[in-house]
Amino acid sequence: MILGQDLQPRGGACVRLAVLSGALVLLGTLSPGRADQATVAAAPLPLAEAEGQSLLRRSEARADYGPLAQDFLTQANLAYCGVASAVMVLNSLAVPAPPVPGYGRYRFWTQENLFQPATEPFVRPERVAKEGMTLEQLAGLLERHGLKVQWWTADRFDAASLRALLRRSLADPGDRLLVNYDRPLLGQAGGGHISPLAAYDARSDRVLILDVARYRYPSVWVRLEDLLRAMRSVDSSSGRSRGLVRISAPLAATAAPAASGGPPPPGTVPPPGPS
Repeated sequence: MILGQDLQPRGGACVRLAVLSGALVLLGTLSPGRADQATVAAAPLPLAEAEGQSLLRRSEARADYGPLAQDFLTQANLAYCGVASAVMVLNSLAVPAPPVPGYGRYRFWTQENLFQPATEPFVRPERVAKEGMTLEQLAGLLERHGLKVQWWTADRFDAASLRALLRRSLADPGDRLLVNYDRPLLGQAGGGHISPLAAYDARSDRVLILDVARYRYPSVWVRLEDLLRAMRSVDSSSGRSRGLVRISAPLAATAAPAASGGPPPPGTVPPPGPS
């Protein structure tokens, strides 16, 4: 059976998708920012299926899954994928939160109180609701909440260096990873999207995405090389490739300012190069 759907992602040409024997093939004209114009992407594997559950059980890099699953959110509107993802990070890292109207003494982060006076000069909710966020804006928003943030565009990685970063970070309960990727390059409808990564399974070389657009897609396991390809797509808003944001516990008052956009820490990830 062949299923086709015409898509018009933001800033790009129409893409024609076909499902052939369980694999997703990208056909037709891709925007200049989408590499590999005739690439077969393995169909994403839903976490809820038996095989998806099996991958989670055997994964040795799943420290982030429990905390993120407990604080899993659905994005509040079509452009709030980055906002929902950031809120999941703040709550799962137990970052001190402001009061929430109607909840008495209980404090937690929401998709409304994420925007604080300190974040307004950098990004405003009314603009995000219309345009979403770039990778750099997402990183800046989280930095303004006192978190240690590192971010990388995907052109800094090859498959080996990305794999090393995922294995290390997703086995560490003290940090979180948010990914910015292009849905059509994973065989999904839509355009650019942001969601947390929760686990990595070495045997299948698949990564678990906890998709915050829960009304549209389930959480899925995707092949690492397919994810890297989807991250390398150019965001038309920034003119740069998509990528990853790594966030860890709040900085101590005396800590040095967090570096953004630099290479992965020396000794933890091989130098990125062409894949």
